[in-house]
Amino acid sequence: MSKDYYNTLGVEKGASKEEIKNAFHKLAHKYHPDKKGGDEGKFKEINEAYQILSDDRKRAQYDQFGTYSTGGGQGAGFGGFSAGGGSAFGGDFDNINFGGMGDLGDIFGEFFSGGGGSAFGGGGGRREVRRGRDISTEIEIAFHEAIFGAERNLLITKTSLCEICQGSGGQRGSAMKKCESCNGAGKIHETKRSIFGTFTSVRACDACGATGEVPAEKCSDCRGGGVLKREQEIKVIIPAGIKDGEMIRMSGMGEAVSRGTPGDLYIKVNVEPHRIYRREGNNLIMDLNVRLSDALLGTEYTIPTLEEPVKIKIPEGISFGEVLRVKGRGVPYAKGRRGDILINLNIKLPSKLSRTAREFIEKLKGEGV
Repeated sequence: MSKDYYNTLGVEKGASKEEIKNAFHKLAHKYHPDKKGGDEGKFKEINEAYQILSDDRKRAQYDQFGTYSTGGGQGAGFGGFSAGGGSAFGGDFDNINFGGMGDLGDIFGEFFSGGGGSAFGGGGGRREVRRGRDISTEIEIAFHEAIFGAERNLLITKTSLCEICQGSGGQRGSAMKKCESCNGAGKIHETKRSIFGTFTSVRACDACGATGEVPAEKCSDCRGGGVLKREQEIKVIIPAGIKDGEMIRMSGMGEAVSRGTPGDLYIKVNVEPHRIYRREGNNLIMDLNVRLSDALLGTEYTIPTLEEPVKIKIPEGISFGEVLRVKGRGVPYAKGRRGDILINLNIKLPSKLSRTAREFIEKLKGEGV
């Protein structure tokens, strides 16, 4: 059965890349298995949907055929069934899509998938590459760090390569020998029966990690596993202009797996609110209380910025709610370019008038002011 990747991420079919990215970040944070109440199965579905819809070529193929396959020369079909180069049926399956056939899609997916090939010869001798788990964490940064960027060192406990054997699982200097589980092939053939007959599927050998070899003497530190749970310090570069709630993806910094590629690390950035400024796009917004006399006569005010203080001119006769602009002191968004500071003016009226002030206001009133 074909998968509705748009429904998985909760977006419309015409959603923009930014909408797809935001939906993925939100759901990935919610369902990550490392979090309380997380769901590993759901997280994998979300990640799979994002990998397809965030890539223009994959998305175009998915939109056209209702599915996506990595099989060479395959225009449609189901994942893992590589039809380029013929099949045991002697036909051309390049444009077949079983996604709309209900349970048949699941049956074909079960018997024709596999990292190392199938009865159809579509997978050739390629070995499946193992991949470690993605992990996530959160950090909190100051407002000015979000605007100008920063560096942080994170101490994370995760599954990492064994420092002694570097993931090989063997004692240092130990020779390698042929894996007995797969007889050195790196893959294991399994026979399955269905209503269509008997099929042979191929899967990667877990004992040797699809390499066909195992160490003659296991590593004393990781006991042959190639990986260990340990603390690791990671340097994180926080880009200038990052927004509250955005995710930083560090490729290859997730959990390691023996004889495979590590997963990714996702870091959610929480930005502390500023006591004066708030952000709108590339601009910084602040409110400024101005005395009535200053609004009428005009003056200069000194305001704090995220760098050094600056002087601004309050024009004579300025009105309540007007906005002043300080150019180039906002959020960096391109090389040498920044947004602005926007100042919302609030004319502060006195709660009590002295006799002199009242007489002066009466004179202004008489003049129609």
